Amino acid sequence: MSPYAARSEFLPFALPTIEDSDVEEVVDVIRSGWLTSGPGIQKFEHEIAAEVNAPAALAVSSGTAAMHVALTALRVAPGTAVITTPMTFCSTAHVIEQVGCRPLFVDVEPATLNLDPAAVRRVLSQRRDEIGAILPVHYAGHPCELDQILDLGRRHGIPVVEDAAHAFGAAFRGVPIGEIASSDHSRAVCFSLYATKNITSGEGGVLSGAPDMVAQARLWSLHGMNRDSWQRYGPRGSWDYEVLVPGFKCNMSDIQAALGRAQLRRWRALQQRRTAIAARYDELLADLDEIETPTSRPHVTHAWHLYPIRLRLQTLVIDRATFIDELRQRNVGTSVHFIPLHLQPYYKQRYGFDRNDFPVAAGEFDRLISLPIYPRMTDADVDDVVAAVRDVVRTNRWRS
Repeated sequence: MSPYAARSEFLPFALPTIEDSDVEEVVDVIRSGWLTSGPGIQKFEHEIAAEVNAPAALAVSSGTAAMHVALTALRVAPGTAVITTPMTFCSTAHVIEQVGCRPLFVDVEPATLNLDPAAVRRVLSQRRDEIGAILPVHYAGHPCELDQILDLGRRHGIPVVEDAAHAFGAAFRGVPIGEIASSDHSRAVCFSLYATKNITSGEGGVLSGAPDMVAQARLWSLHGMNRDSWQRYGPRGSWDYEVLVPGFKCNMSDIQAALGRAQLRRWRALQQRRTAIAARYDELLADLDEIETPTSRPHVTHAWHLYPIRLRLQTLVIDRATFIDELRQRNVGTSVHFIPLHLQPYYKQRYGFDRNDFPVAAGEFDRLISLPIYPRMTDADVDDVVAAVRDVVRTNRWRS
């Protein structure tokens, strides 16, 4: 085996995949003179709804905004609790607080780090009267056990809002994440189109749902007005409008929609590349006893937004932080997904959480590292990441 040689240039943890066609779409919109929410938004919403087989979709300013307007449109009662996971980005819990509710954290499954349906079932059996909604997260792009979660929502008569920030392109039992029946009035699926997501509009988000729910969310997304700017100032518009609710300001612009539409046209190729990178990591790291590669259950299609490995720390003489530092010294960028929310100062102090309240999330956090995975990576880049991981392991193995 040849001696290890570090990369000469730093490999960032994540980069967007922007091509000339993306730039041309955005430039065309800028030159059109219509920059805010207009005809481009309408086209984008129609196209993305068709891709996920949803009856309706709403484009907004972020995935966070999508969850916010979804909870509001579904009339989740202020003062109730919303069941969610501590193993997520802070916005998942923030939106719960912002609609006047409180997050009720439930621990995660060890295998996928998704919300544990058995734990959700136990909480509902004990505290049903407190619960206003369930907000599961499709962690890393691996769908949660959605049939069980949706069944619990239906049986208890509470809405389900899916945080699908990582999961565009994923599927559960062959059904795309985002597909919703027109008759399902108590569910929403919320995607993020942030710069590093599987498709991007720079910043942005989309929610899918039944037409009546999406119509309510649309009303809340733009000041509670019953006509948006295109409906007022377009060629068939009317200046007249009514304010029906005290809405928010979280609409998407046509500039963002242009980038989103261009990305959407090639999402399958982008997804195929992510899947290929994940498969290469799986193959090249499989023989390392010190590394646990991600779970992908056979009944899901994984979106591979993240590739989170877990260190078997008992086999190493270093901790996770040092492992990350050593990868950085070898010019490989990484991240950690996530610092569990019950360990964050705000939630810890507000609700009095202890680290051991959610032992799976806390314990798995200590050994998580997300490796780079994005379509701009070449096979050589992937091999460099693997070589760096292997070298850190080789030089830090526990030897009795």
